[in-house]
Amino acid sequence: MKKLSRLIGGALLEKGLKLALAESCTGGLLSSVITDTPGSSEYFQGSVVAYANEVKVSELGVKAATLKKHGAVSKETAREMAQGVRKAFHAGISASITGIAGPGGATARKPVGLVFIAVSNGGKTVVRKFLFKGGRTSIKRQSAQAALLMIAEAVRIKL
Repeated sequence: MKKLSRLIGGALLEKGLKLALAESCTGGLLSSVITDTPGSSEYFQGSVVAYANEVKVSELGVKAATLKKHGAVSKETAREMAQGVRKAFHAGISASITGIAGPGGATARKPVGLVFIAVSNGGKTVVRKFLFKGGRTSIKRQSAQAALLMIAEAVRIKL
């Protein structure tokens, strides 16, 4: 993940873009990976770890109606989280992660490992659904890795 983070940082600098993140189930892991790169303060604006729905609403601008209708773990919430943090942090690109890392919190319709990741780049927001396998730590790491890959794609890094 560190090599990919460095590549993303270089691409962001080259394009003059700032990055902001909104994380839920990863608890700041993606932000930690990004800030492991020396000089990341040149392109990383910051992040919000929004575990509680109230924080998703108050800090990221997720609509209460979205949470009520679709739940915190949904493509709609991931989209609004990414768009909200991009706007709040005045960033050119943002990403959000929301999901169920387990072992609890699952339902029949939303199993452990279900994760939605969104990347918002100007007027375009891409959301992808993942179903990761493994324990809590593994699901968090897989989520952060997938988000890095999506950010890399958004800044047009050839892997």
